[in-house]
Amino acid sequence: MTIAAIGVALVMLAALALLQLLAAVGRPVGRFLWSGEHRVLPRRLRLASAVSVLVYVAIAAVLLSRGRALPGGESAAVVILTWVVVVFFALSVPLNAISRSPAERWTMAPVSALLAASAVILGLDA
Repeated sequence: MTIAAIGVALVMLAALALLQLLAAVGRPVGRFLWSGEHRVLPRRLRLASAVSVLVYVAIAAVLLSRGRALPGGESAAVVILTWVVVVFFALSVPLNAISRSPAERWTMAPVSALLAASAVILGLDA
């Protein structure tokens, strides 16, 4: 179950990172991000998208560590950070679900739910 959870999380995080990267370089994918108000994101949101890519990389590292693909998965820091990831994505589900953007509602809410579930599985893995 741990391998599947890591696989799902990595695929979802890679997809999110690619989407954010496309937005950061000015591609017209804004309807999926940041409340979907802009087709092409303004500069400040493009910068936020670039930072999001780094956040997704850090989350991937935490989950890989917790899943024992990287060292340190049993450390208190990694265990705590895994549960921070759970809370982050669990809170994103309803926030994305109430977005004004249908594209964001129908893509980001399920992706957040899958990421939260994957992180729960990894968090509970002893």
